[in-house]
Amino acid sequence: MKFGISTYAFSWAIGVPGYKPEKPLNHYDLLRKAKELDIGLIQVADNLALHDLPDHLIELFIKQADELQVQLEAGARGMTEKNLDKYIRITERIKSPILRFVVDSPGFMPAREEIIGIINNACKDLESRSIILALENYERLSVKDFARIIEKVGSDNVGICLDTVNSIGAGEGIETTVATLGPMTVNLHIKEFIVRRLEHNLGFMVEGAPAGEGMLNISWLLQHIGPRCRSAILEQWTPWEKDIQSTINKENVWAAKSVGYLKRFFS
Repeated sequence: MKFGISTYAFSWAIGVPGYKPEKPLNHYDLLRKAKELDIGLIQVADNLALHDLPDHLIELFIKQADELQVQLEAGARGMTEKNLDKYIRITERIKSPILRFVVDSPGFMPAREEIIGIINNACKDLESRSIILALENYERLSVKDFARIIEKVGSDNVGICLDTVNSIGAGEGIETTVATLGPMTVNLHIKEFIVRRLEHNLGFMVEGAPAGEGMLNISWLLQHIGPRCRSAILEQWTPWEKDIQSTINKENVWAAKSVGYLKRFFS
């Protein structure tokens, strides 16, 4: 299992809707981040969308990644048939073995059977190009829904991108998520978290933390992920500070801390 970082480790630096930095981090900056952190793998997700790069710039990105010996993984959001087809081609172009997909996007929230149909129509293409589609768990669907989708499709080229925190939004904890989806996992998102009671005691807050400083038992997690998993990718939920630059600074400190901590688990 290879260890890498995601564009979602640097969400504030890239820009969150309503919070744009003066100089947003771009694809080439991300490569430099990987080299600074001595990481040989980056997952380029939908918050720094690969399809936004024109042909000549995506070729430059691929060339620079090759020169720096950084492997690329593809990520996308909104799994319509058209978008899945487009990203299968992008994934092949950047020589990524994994295509991580969040099914939903604004205005597109397909039912389980529709998701299965979309994937079935793409299976031959995935197989012929040796690409593994990794569906990311998130709060609209239960982990059992995701398991049923994978079982119904029944392809070695389709699996789960297991995010360690997303399913909390569906009322499902890490043990339930891993027990159900761990054997199907082909790509892992390591996202550290803390759950703390609010000051007035009426509810809880879930927020991020540097890896090793929260509630995620990473050693246990890695022991319970199935043998199909190709890569483990750092993502972060960095809380807002007093301004955008302070938040970006905190995000960078957390990324360095998290990478330093997680490297001990990967050869």
